[in-house]
Amino acid sequence: MDIYLTIGLAILIVLLIVALAGALLLRHLNRRTASLKRLLELADRVEADLKSCRARLKQAHAVMSVNPDLPAASEQEAAHAVDAGLRALLQQRIWIRDHAPTASQGELDTAVQAMDQMKERLRPLLDALGEAQNDLDAAMREHIRQDSH
Repeated sequence: MDIYLTIGLAILIVLLIVALAGALLLRHLNRRTASLKRLLELADRVEADLKSCRARLKQAHAVMSVNPDLPAASEQEAAHAVDAGLRALLQQRIWIRDHAPTASQGELDTAVQAMDQMKERLRPLLDALGEAQNDLDAAMREHIRQDSH
């Protein structure tokens, strides 16, 4: 009877070790999957923000070209800045495609952090652009109102 108890205990210990190893592997894979998902979501948000910025800049330029009384803005400079942001984002997406599958968790965490910082740096610029667009719209309405009287 003691031999069966020893064999049963040994099997139980082996099963516990296998279960623990499986749980740790599953935890690692879940964290990795969550990091990849977050990285791709952030890239999509940054891209949407940059494209929104480009559209707002074009709209602002259209308003300013209609009203020569408004100060001229450096549309070309702003467009180059947005294009540079989109190129940087493309580089990030290429890194994700080429390296993310084999990247360490630390490398993925660093990439997520960098993308999050890029998004946070864009936020005040987009807010300022939105305010400037509102000011331009108000100035344009005022100009139209004055012309109609």
